[in-house]
Amino acid sequence: MIFSFHPEAAAEFQAAISYYEDCKPGLGYDFSIEVHSAIQNIVNHPLAWPLFEGDVRRCLTNRFPYGVLYHAEPTAIMILAVMHLHREPDYWKRRQ
Repeated sequence: MIFSFHPEAAAEFQAAISYYEDCKPGLGYDFSIEVHSAIQNIVNHPLAWPLFEGDVRRCLTNRFPYGVLYHAEPTAIMILAVMHLHREPDYWKRRQ
């Protein structure tokens, strides 16, 4: 199964990496590894995470307060958001 990022999700992911890297060198890399680990889990088991809203599911990262919101198709995963869990919870809805 393949995955792709909504363009805005890719931009927010890169912004979060930059933010963490500015906080502490290497932390941005650690964040990116956590998100990619969550995405790999999603690709391997796309229906394992509960529905978050409608047909959108959310997989949480381990070390950081982020969730990967995605839509599972039969052959592909669309990453809709790499969402900070404590900010603007509904901002991603227009991406569906």
